[in-house]
Amino acid sequence: MARESLLTQSQKGFLLHAFTASGAIAGLLALGAVMSGHIRAGLIWLIVCQLIDGFDGPLARRIDISTHAPQINGHILDLVVDYVTCVVVPVALLVELNMLPKGQELWFAALIIFTGALWFARTDQETDDHWFNGFPAAWNIVVPTLLILDTNTATKQLVIIFLCGLSLSKVQFPHIVRVTKFRPLTLSIAFIYFISLTWLSAQYPDGPSWVKPILIIAPAYIVALSIWKTWFSKSD
Repeated sequence: MARESLLTQSQKGFLLHAFTASGAIAGLLALGAVMSGHIRAGLIWLIVCQLIDGFDGPLARRIDISTHAPQINGHILDLVVDYVTCVVVPVALLVELNMLPKGQELWFAALIIFTGALWFARTDQETDDHWFNGFPAAWNIVVPTLLILDTNTATKQLVIIFLCGLSLSKVQFPHIVRVTKFRPLTLSIAFIYFISLTWLSAQYPDGPSWVKPILIIAPAYIVALSIWKTWFSKSD
């Protein structure tokens, strides 16, 4: 005889909404750590945000959260939390660590905040086959990567301008988990990248130099995949 669950589907739904919302708390802790000068702790809390964001979606689909906990719109909740953790906190990291010359950082920060807000408000964010239209404002990955790799000023400026422009474009970026095309390869590369980013974040500003090139290979793969999807393919 199957053992009955201690929680109803509705209760599971509300707990999952709470789990998603906890990402905002992790973002606040990341922000507090950065503002206090504890950069390593801030990077680790950003990793925690990524973990929460990575798990809540599959769990929501598994329990059909829109049916069992409809009082809270999980999609809107996810967007609110993601804007905090993917845009606001990384921008604070960019400014607080003076990653750009004085007089420039606020302009670039404003550009990220502005284009990020527009992307999160897009009605065509995701295609039917789960590709994002435009760069999905994943600054929680970009800014720590630029920081850990200690890129020069020109590289930071070009990357920010390029990705901000792509946020408003129709260039398609893969949803790492949901896109089926090349999924085993994409998930493998994403997993190796995430482990490497976590490792280097935990040891920042130190860490083995041989791991750092992985932080370049993974984004290069995503860019190549986006080019293929946007200009050479009609399906996922």
